[in-house]
Amino acid sequence: MATILSDSMNSLGQKPSTKSRARIRWAAFGLFVALIAFAVLACGTAYGANPNSGPTAPAVAAAPASAAPGGAVSEASPSAKPTTEPQPIRPATPGADPTSLFGWAFTPIFQGLFLLLAGLYALTGNVIVAIVLMTLMIRLVTIRLSSRQIVSQKRMQKLAPELRELTKELQRRYKGDRVAVSQATQAFYKERGVSPTAGCLPSLLQMGLLFPMYWVIRDGLTNFDPSAMLRVAGIDLVPSIHCPNPDQYVNGVLDKAVPCINTVVFGINVGQPQVLFNLPLVVFTLGVSALALAAGLLQFIQSRMLMPPAAENDPSASTQRTMMVIFPFFSIIYGGFLPAGLFVYWITTSVFSIVQQYLIVGWGSMFPLFGWNPAFAKNHTPRFPVTMPEPVNAGKSLAATRQQPEERWASAASTVRPNTHRRAGRRGRRR
Repeated sequence: MATILSDSMNSLGQKPSTKSRARIRWAAFGLFVALIAFAVLACGTAYGANPNSGPTAPAVAAAPASAAPGGAVSEASPSAKPTTEPQPIRPATPGADPTSLFGWAFTPIFQGLFLLLAGLYALTGNVIVAIVLMTLMIRLVTIRLSSRQIVSQKRMQKLAPELRELTKELQRRYKGDRVAVSQATQAFYKERGVSPTAGCLPSLLQMGLLFPMYWVIRDGLTNFDPSAMLRVAGIDLVPSIHCPNPDQYVNGVLDKAVPCINTVVFGINVGQPQVLFNLPLVVFTLGVSALALAAGLLQFIQSRMLMPPAAENDPSASTQRTMMVIFPFFSIIYGGFLPAGLFVYWITTSVFSIVQQYLIVGWGSMFPLFGWNPAFAKNHTPRFPVTMPEPVNAGKSLAATRQQPEERWASAASTVRPNTHRRAGRRGRRR
């Protein structure tokens, strides 16, 4: 996202002014605030979904039908007695309030992902393996879009030096006419077969799947009876999963705190946060998670491979490099309250992206790293290197008529009339 944000802020290739750099900083700050807001919302809804998990467990009055964030609603007791017991989830129905309408609109995405995850769990019997396989399937379906994003981003980096020179020439030619500069720059992009917005869709798609995955893992996997979500048009699509199952009964009584799907693998409950220890800070207490640390490190590697090369006197590239270094480590902050299964999803998609980028751009800008430049990274040729497309209508666009510095100097010299009638100096002139 940092790359797309910086590219869109400087799509004309101009050297950012003070106002442009301020806008980029404020946009980055706004994105950071949005991530923090999502973290607070996730933390609050987690306590609301699991009242016994919070420091205090107030009684919540049962409503006729309450919409869950993931597009599902919980069946409430017909009585109006206060209850804190978990309720089975079922597809949401549209209602007059915005919450019910929002839940109903996202029900197909939530239910589709949950059906895929439940089916893979029924085949493998391991929820972590199911999450990994589901992530790989999603990435394989969208591999062409993500490859197009990587190629577009690399081509924009290759065009950056030429684009800077072009912008200087266009600004000299069209002084103060931003529309003409923009049209000439777009003509240059079209001539070179490059689209600066080609990488936006995969990023938006990846962010769009992150929230449904969070709700599937938090609400679907941890529910004691998600059988209604496993049926479509009255047909049970995953018949091997029966909810509730015998493992959920203790002394003949159904324990609604035990999920129908076994979410504990190697001592890790993927439906709950996995915290090694709490680190008290000045403002809040940071729950340190090994999965969150691994996710942050892999996202850092993924971002650094596509980092633009350092360029002198280019504040845009410097800002973009800084954002791509800082943003991956935001996931460490969420390790204390997001479910561990979401970090399994993040780790898997990051590993897939690193392998995909290695095949297209090689090690990219990964090395040198803190002065370390290994021999295997030197002169490495990727398996599918990025090539520039053949220019379209070369020489006909406004951008193609720019002059090189040598040509401008020669043109300027040819227009200066030589001084053939030299006047004698004042000192030697006859009075």
